[in-house]
Amino acid sequence: MITDAVKANLEKQHYRIVGNHSTVKICGWTKKSLRNEGKCYKYWFYGINSHRCLQMSTNLSCANRCVFCWRDYKAPVQKEWQSEIDDPKDILEGSKSAQKKLLEGFWGNEKADKKLLKESEEVKHVALSLTGEPICYPKINEYIDLCHSKGISTFLVTNAQYWKEIENLRPVTQLYLSLSATSKEQLKEIERPLLPEYWERMNKSLDILAKRKERRCLRITAIKDMNMQDHEGWAKLIKKGNPDFVEVKGYMFVGASRQRLDKGNMPYHEDVVEFTRKIKEYLEDYELCAEHISSRVVLLAHKKYKKDGKWFTWIDFDKFFKLVNSKEEIDMGKFILETPRTGISDKITKQ
Repeated sequence: MITDAVKANLEKQHYRIVGNHSTVKICGWTKKSLRNEGKCYKYWFYGINSHRCLQMSTNLSCANRCVFCWRDYKAPVQKEWQSEIDDPKDILEGSKSAQKKLLEGFWGNEKADKKLLKESEEVKHVALSLTGEPICYPKINEYIDLCHSKGISTFLVTNAQYWKEIENLRPVTQLYLSLSATSKEQLKEIERPLLPEYWERMNKSLDILAKRKERRCLRITAIKDMNMQDHEGWAKLIKKGNPDFVEVKGYMFVGASRQRLDKGNMPYHEDVVEFTRKIKEYLEDYELCAEHISSRVVLLAHKKYKKDGKWFTWIDFDKFFKLVNSKEEIDMGKFILETPRTGISDKITKQ
């Protein structure tokens, strides 16, 4: 599945290939965290330690060619699995090893915090969102269970085209559906899907998401002059999926997307805030909870995570692992923590 040309191209972009179909890349926020220069928005929203997060995917291929994706069109695409199936243990250990090697240079970096660098060797979070469609890996449930058994949280992002895989997925720490369109025509224009019935697949995925028991999140990629209208349409999709959280994140003019979009398609943070506010006008059960200005992202959270005027969107990971490894039904209220920083721009509060 991965040709030598594809592998060489990815390695130039600082990816590392693991086995036959998985890949790893160091997140920019991991690097910043190690230099004490800031933390990922997932830290501020959910409590993830950026320096201990492994950004990877169990499947390089994707069934979409999204115009906003940083991948170039040399990256593999496919409608269904067409590779050998690597063992979950080999993928996890290979991914951790690849990340450790990629970070070796930080030991000679004067700005790097050596205590944090040492801690980074023990991965505590896996972000299954790097590239491709990780949910299509045939042993994804085994991989998830393996991570949880080792005290590693799982944040999995899917493009909402594989509803059967979503339905059969083992509980993850937080499940994301990535959305970029409110109509069939717009979805085709922005995501350029390979699969037939792509609009029906997306809507079926939202229906299934609404029934899932773990923490659920919709990720909206906001592209200026393309999809930052139809606020009521966005609200209807949110109501359909009934997520705990909605991350409205501005498109970033990076990577190969610069060949397909203009810099003007990248909204300012204040554009993202205004867009989110307009969506919120159609949503009674959600409030603007928090933001991360440098990432141009705003968090809409369901009101059930607000108690006595305080937000509780952070995760008590120890309690989560105890619950999920006991095979009990997921009760999200049993592993929440108070969110330390909430609010929008000048209204930010520290709880």
